[in-house]
This record gives sequence, structure tokens and C-alpha cells, in this order.
Amino acid sequence: MPARVLIVDDSGFMRTHLRQILQVDYDIVAEAETGEEAVDAYREHHPDVVTMDIVMPEIDGIEATLRIKEEDPDACIVMCTSVSQAEKMRAAVDAGAASYITKPFDGPEVLEAVGDVA
Repeated sequence: MPARVLIVDDSGFMRTHLRQILQVDYDIVAEAETGEEAVDAYREHHPDVVTMDIVMPEIDGIEATLRIKEEDPDACIVMCTSVSQAEKMRAAVDAGAASYITKPFDGPEVLEAVGDVA
């Protein structure tokens, strides 16, 4: 049975791109556009892996990661960030992110990062 993945990004284009890459090997259980939606979707679907954008409206990916990890310390979260967000990436790892990928990313990079934590 393939690992279940929640895709979180405020960009519809990025969510679609991640879905196209991941749906071959993984079960995409939900998508979220904001950090608040991500926390709610995690509660509802209990995915094996979350791909989490850092910069989003309402609450950012770091805060969403903190909230998810408070409820489920075993949550596996792969942060998606641009190269220019190195400081935020350190904060995301401190918040409990298991791994990260940098935008723009390609299929093998995404599959490897998700596979490593799934």
C-alpha cells in the first residue's frame, strides 16, 4: 500500500506540480492552500507524509508544522522552500520538519525526499 501524502502550498501551480510527481508512487489524500487548512487536513486524513510550503497566508508552514508536531510528534513533514529562504528552513527543521526540498525542484528530488521519510 503506497504512503499517503498531504500536499500543502498556497500556489495551485505548485500543488498540481507536486501531485503530478507524487501520484505515480503515492496516494494523495488531500491538498491544502494555507497553514490552517494544512492542520485541519492533517487531523482529518492522518497522512504518512506532508509536503509543506513555508510561506503561506494565515499561518506559515513553520507554524503549521509546529501545530501538527504538537498533536503528532511522529508526523513526517517535508518542507518546500526557495533557495533564498535558508533562515526559514532552519526554523522549519527546528519546528520538526524531517527533510526539505528547494524550489524549483524536479521529480527525482521530490520522490527521494518523500521516500526517505515515508
